[in-house]
Amino acid sequence: IIDRVLVFEDHLEIRLQRDIDTLLQCGTLEEAANFNSGIENSLHCRLVQSADKHPDKVFDVNVIGDGDPLEIYTDNGGEVIFKKYSPIEELSNFAGQYADVLHKAGGYPVVVSDRDHVINVAGIPKKELLERRVSPVLEEIMEQRRNFQYSSGQQKKLQPVEGVDRYALVVYPIIASGDVCGSIMFLGSDSNASAGESEVKLIQTAAAFLGKQMEE
Repeated sequence: IIDRVLVFEDHLEIRLQRDIDTLLQCGTLEEAANFNSGIENSLHCRLVQSADKHPDKVFDVNVIGDGDPLEIYTDNGGEVIFKKYSPIEELSNFAGQYADVLHKAGGYPVVVSDRDHVINVAGIPKKELLERRVSPVLEEIMEQRRNFQYSSGQQKKLQPVEGVDRYALVVYPIIASGDVCGSIMFLGSDSNASAGESEVKLIQTAAAFLGKQMEE
């Protein structure tokens, strides 16, 4: 799992093997030594080293997947911040406008995500979903490049966002230049809603259009 660990005076860099996300999805984190739940999704955390008769020493830890594209920032104090690069965020404003139009046309709330988090919402309060992490089920759908359509009476519902009790009506991945960049979906407005042909076509077209915009 770990390619190498670089130890500095005040921080550590843990560099992971390529395609580590795929490796970690093959089993539970409890089976992987020294990893707490959720740490594979964190680019920054802290490690406290304790010793008898010595003050605790705090290390900032950067966990970096070798295959993950990163954006690098610095704050006013000179601290370097690593963030996963999300190409769809470059279209965040445009995607938000498109989501508003899509909500008015389809009548259902619209959610746009990158591969990790919700980046835009229309039809419901943004603070409810914005920047929340997508669920493992939605991650799997994107990874496998599948679409999802909910029918009334179907027992299995897709909860697309962690910690939010809303289900997806129809979902399509956003693909640009052969790479999955995110997803777009209608959320069900009530428990009896089901996806019809018009809802499926609207989301399918939106996913294709956003993917095309990212290629240009």
